[in-house]
Amino acid sequence: MLTACGSAPPTPTPTPSSGPAAATVDPRPVLAGPASPEALQSRVPALATREAAWTAALASAAPILPFSGAIDADRRTAHDLALAQPEVLAMARDPQTGAPLRAEVMQVRPLLPADVTEATAACRASRCHRVEIYNYATNATLVATVDVAAGRLVASETRPDTQPELPPALGDLAAEIASRSPEVAAALGEAPGAGDAGMPNVKTALNGSRCERSRHLCVAPTFIQGDRALWAIVDLTDGRLVGTRWTDLGQARSAAVTEKGLQDEAVMATYCERSTVVERDGWSLAYRLTPSDGLELVDVRFQGRPVIRSAKLVDWHVSYSGADGFGYSDAVGCPQFSTASVVAFNGPAIEDLPPADGSGGEADGFAIVQDFRSELWPAACNYRYTQRFELYRDGRFRIGGANLGRGCGNQGTYRPVLRIDVTAGGDGTADTVSAWDGTVWQPWTEEGWRLLDDAAPDTAEGQPLRITTADGGGYAVAPNRGQFGDGSRGDDAWVYVTRHHPDEGDGDLLTIGPCCNADHRQGPEQFMVPPERVDAADVVLWYVPRLVNSDVPGEQYCWAEAVIEGGRTVARVYPCAFGPMFVPLGGGS
Repeated sequence: MLTACGSAPPTPTPTPSSGPAAATVDPRPVLAGPASPEALQSRVPALATREAAWTAALASAAPILPFSGAIDADRRTAHDLALAQPEVLAMARDPQTGAPLRAEVMQVRPLLPADVTEATAACRASRCHRVEIYNYATNATLVATVDVAAGRLVASETRPDTQPELPPALGDLAAEIASRSPEVAAALGEAPGAGDAGMPNVKTALNGSRCERSRHLCVAPTFIQGDRALWAIVDLTDGRLVGTRWTDLGQARSAAVTEKGLQDEAVMATYCERSTVVERDGWSLAYRLTPSDGLELVDVRFQGRPVIRSAKLVDWHVSYSGADGFGYSDAVGCPQFSTASVVAFNGPAIEDLPPADGSGGEADGFAIVQDFRSELWPAACNYRYTQRFELYRDGRFRIGGANLGRGCGNQGTYRPVLRIDVTAGGDGTADTVSAWDGTVWQPWTEEGWRLLDDAAPDTAEGQPLRITTADGGGYAVAPNRGQFGDGSRGDDAWVYVTRHHPDEGDGDLLTIGPCCNADHRQGPEQFMVPPERVDAADVVLWYVPRLVNSDVPGEQYCWAEAVIEGGRTVARVYPCAFGPMFVPLGGGS
């Protein structure tokens, strides 16, 4: 059974039902009408209870709302130790006036290997916990690392413009706000019942609303009615419905769930709480599942030479309307300590890469593959993603994955955010990133981004970027344009180069970007203010593809559907693969 921190499991997406027909289905978003706080609290009594808790917290010496769920003794100790620290309490007060700000403990959990950074290295030999506190006023998250055994704060870090995963109680509150809103009842044709809302914990945005303009904490409980889904966007900062929007699901058929197959405890113990070492085909590396950054490869070497310090997938941004800008920002990771519904399905698998000549002889290398999926996939409003790391005998490697549908609409645009910390010249040494301008290689001198679409200058080999080292080695970077034989239609990716800083992704990252921007604002750009020099520096490459789904017969892409075959309901999948290939250059590589 899927669990989150030992608390109640995330609400599964309900099986679609016909339900009463909505009187009029308007595909445009409908903004909720104004309502006073008193009216909202009368409609949703839990809001009145929560407001009373805020009043008490803001009047106290520690103006932080404590964690709302049940936690064990170690986590309670970590929670209380964190809230006793002056540097933690300072995040809940205005730095100029000292006035209290609304802040809440969102997560308390044991520290996992993927969380450990230079600042928390002492936790490798101790029993540490991670406490995440969200500031509603500033849209920032403080991450405190606490050594329970020693009774001390190891480190604290405030991350601007980031939002943590939500505890189950807040998801339940969002579902109640949506279910009791007249706009939702009017759209559905009746008031929804308890438990009808799916995905209430998944963060979202709606362009033009305070979710997007003011960076409020918003989620999107979803109600399925026939072959449509009604999104109810709830602003948890203000405790109100923002608006609703219908999406088409395509012709849905729900597959019966006969076996969950999610061995949460085994996955946690084997892949989340420790790393696995692999040595094969000239490669050596370790991999581990992270709380919210998917499967991470670390300390990757080829023939003994450093290649990658860390490679992982930090976010999935899913937009269902280019004009209206609404959708999900979600993460993939361990099956516990996260309220996201797209979790690790069993552990990573290692596959042979067949020889390119089709001879059936010795493998060209191997791939490490991790599957993440919602419990009811491929039913509507359920998701499935894979991460895939391909490592070849000749030193090439590819970092990517695939979206296997189905999602909450047939007009979805998916943008996975890859963070690739290449160490071509050795860990911590200087590398040079260059871009082909159509004639010569131009060194990338300061942090920035560029779009690698069909209009971008390219070399004859299809390798418009390269990372070079002082000894002449390095890698050419070939973005996916559909040339890798996996059925992909290309990435049209944004690529970013930032200077390496440990607090910009060495540990597990929270959600770093909104769901629905169509331009370069996908999250990595926040690490470029102001831009730093990156010529001959220790750099990090970020790669954000653009994948557009389709359910048109014969053109399905990023899609899945349940069909009857041989008297059984099976999933038919139309994946969209993504990810760049790195090709060794001469010299030291």
